[in-house]
Amino acid sequence: MPPPPVTIRPPSLSLSTPTPTTPPPSFTPPPLSFLSGTWHVTHSTLPMWKTARNVTITYMPLPTTVHGQPQLDDLVAYQPLGSAKRKTIAGVDSCARDGGGGAWEWRGKGWLKVASSRWEVLGWGTLEGSGREGEGPLDGEGKGGVERGWVVTYFAKSIFSPAGIDVYTRGENLEVGMLERINEGLVAVGDEGFQQLVETMFEVKRD
Repeated sequence: MPPPPVTIRPPSLSLSTPTPTTPPPSFTPPPLSFLSGTWHVTHSTLPMWKTARNVTITYMPLPTTVHGQPQLDDLVAYQPLGSAKRKTIAGVDSCARDGGGGAWEWRGKGWLKVASSRWEVLGWGTLEGSGREGEGPLDGEGKGGVERGWVVTYFAKSIFSPAGIDVYTRGENLEVGMLERINEGLVAVGDEGFQQLVETMFEVKRD
């Protein structure tokens, strides 16, 4: 039996017209236990990752809340091409009240505190045959009882960056078949502006 198709929901605001979109009824946002940990960005449409490699994003739950909504510590790490130096971007994510649990408002830390953006989970799932590894605490690499899987995120346009799509995986790179299923789900989103983004998707370099 072939694997089920991947469901990718449209962003909450259409890229073609300034109107809200309706998520498919089958979409359920990932629980924090699944989202928490370190993810590798394998594919993206964001221009900033064309000159970077080994891009990771680590989400960790915070004890604080905003308007009763959970918050995440958000740490992006990467290395510029041709450099061994590791750079980071730190921020805090607050779950958006209008996002049904699948949208987050990011605010930078330190000198980036003036920067803000919104990102949304458009699709997610576990990797076939991966299950869980171990029973210990989170280690960010799919071990210690953390499910290995994939996530597709959408970043709304901000004053610092254009709108973009990222594909994450926990652990090893995604298999070709899984990538094809994710791409089919992306192509099925009926939004012209979104499809223009999908056509610019590229693989992010990883050592």
